[in-house]
Amino acid sequence: MRRVLQSLIRSLSPRAVLAGTALAFAAAAPLPAAAEVRVGVSDWPGWVAWYVAQEKGFFKKHGADVKLVWFANYTDSIAALSSGQLDANSQTWSDTMGPLAKGLPLKAVLVNDNSAGNDALMVSPKIKSFAELKGKSVALEQYSISHFVLAMALAQNGMKPADVKIVNLSAGDAAAAFMTGRVDAAVVWNPWVHQIQQSGKGRALFTSKDLPGLVPDLLVAQEKAIQTKRRDLVGMIRAWFDTEEFIRKQPDEAAKIMAKVVSLSPAEYKVFLPGTRFFDVAANRAAFDAKQPTSLAAVAPTISDFLLQHKLIDARPDAARGLDGSLLLEALK
Repeated sequence: MRRVLQSLIRSLSPRAVLAGTALAFAAAAPLPAAAEVRVGVSDWPGWVAWYVAQEKGFFKKHGADVKLVWFANYTDSIAALSSGQLDANSQTWSDTMGPLAKGLPLKAVLVNDNSAGNDALMVSPKIKSFAELKGKSVALEQYSISHFVLAMALAQNGMKPADVKIVNLSAGDAAAAFMTGRVDAAVVWNPWVHQIQQSGKGRALFTSKDLPGLVPDLLVAQEKAIQTKRRDLVGMIRAWFDTEEFIRKQPDEAAKIMAKVVSLSPAEYKVFLPGTRFFDVAANRAAFDAKQPTSLAAVAPTISDFLLQHKLIDARPDAARGLDGSLLLEALK
């Protein structure tokens, strides 16, 4: 999950920031236009899973001509989509808020997954409750998903960020600081969550599993692509449901395929799977149903409040304009 290779900074891993740098359009390099639908992919299980669809022939099965374009730097993929160099991209709902607030014609068309434990607030064994966290130091990457998870965790327990001492460190450095006792807590993601647990030096006081619907990972498409390449995008959505079923029923083989993409062993990659809730048909239906409490529309105000509070977006986006569930409905016919 959002893997950082050795000491690389988090900007070289997926979901690096919640907003802001995603709109540096000019920085994105030109991409080849060899295939019908060009789709950006970064290092996150719900997105690396697209390579399972490719290897198992699910795109071909559903008549989807798809070119997966790998981005080592996740924020570059957001810029590439926003500037029209991609037809669709794998990105978070939170990172889609900035472009939507600026009126860019983007639509979320599929939910790949929710983080369901891969992000966690890790505390030392001496801290038994949130009350005992007050005044303690918490290492995390400021304004990232980790910061958002901490803010939500504190709010749910009657606290606010000012009640703790935030130490701004990259995820790898935050984990190291925690394991060496330099901070009392850290908000990190796997593989660091797993490593801390295995070391016996900390436990999860709160995880993304406690935030249903608030950490969604999506397939976001250009409106133009929806109009001109709809058949392929619908086929891609159908391929996703085959992929989700394959991962669920054959996790070992799926982990082998996904691990190869990011240069890990299958055993190392399997650590990511339990904390990733891959979305099936029913979960996607619920995600696009505004009446559901954990739908994309329902959680958008909470996410945008955090972004506005930290000046990561300039205005509140119209989330409804950034959703298009019609392709999902067509895919399910």
